[in-house]
Amino acid sequence: MTLPSSHYVTCAGRELHYMQWGPPDAPVVIAWHGLARTGRDMDELAAALADRWRVVCPDTIGRGLSQWSPAPREEYCIAFYVRLAAALMDALGIARAHWVGTSMGGAIGLACAGGRVLPAMQPRIRSLVLNDMAPQLADAAIARIRAYAGQPPAFATVTELEAFLRQAYAPYGWLSDAQWRRLAETSTRRLPDGRVTPHYDPAIVGQFEHHPQDYRQWDAWDAIEAPVLCLRGAESDLVLPETVAQMRTRGPGAAGRLQVLEVPGCGHAPALNVPAQLDVVRAFLERVGD
Repeated sequence: MTLPSSHYVTCAGRELHYMQWGPPDAPVVIAWHGLARTGRDMDELAAALADRWRVVCPDTIGRGLSQWSPAPREEYCIAFYVRLAAALMDALGIARAHWVGTSMGGAIGLACAGGRVLPAMQPRIRSLVLNDMAPQLADAAIARIRAYAGQPPAFATVTELEAFLRQAYAPYGWLSDAQWRRLAETSTRRLPDGRVTPHYDPAIVGQFEHHPQDYRQWDAWDAIEAPVLCLRGAESDLVLPETVAQMRTRGPGAAGRLQVLEVPGCGHAPALNVPAQLDVVRAFLERVGD
């Protein structure tokens, strides 16, 4: 297997960091992380796919090692993230790709596949995996996410931060001790006073205030022509069962291009780190074909 490598590229005037796995000439999977996370959350998924696919795992601007936006009100939103995705694909010479997106990463993929912002992106998405994401989200869960993401705590030690992350992300389901440690170490930044805090710009939550319709995407859902796999955490408070039922009757659901799987033992969102989850994603991608 080709070892993972770290890269930086300028897209839409902003520096993006991404990890790349697998052969550089293989069919592409873009794996995009959630709201306050980083591309390193996709390590297990990328490792599981790297024998057959080139897997690209970006850090969204304002997260991880990517640049923080100097214009957060305008750029921390789905529309700009779609433009970043298009620019990233152009810069890396990717004509078409499968898309696996957790939470916000799924919303970006949904917008791309539905041509919501850039119609030219629609045919570039070969297939779409939504990991606990839907065209409509529960308002109460959004309020919960805004509360914890908008005021990231700071701690004296990484060990204390890891303990906080274990609690905050308990809905991810089972992670090994080594996976929790990597999650903490890859999402830690040190403040000027020496304390550590999660590695993202707190201004990212302004998206919910300044772009309140970002996660209302039924128009994009109805326009999707690609096959879709929807993974829903069985205990998710973000993607409600009644929303999934509606997805089955519209867009790719009505056209017979939707597969839905409830992931037991998880809320928002499954960590995509255990064989039971990884095998489902791989089987879906193999069934779609390159």
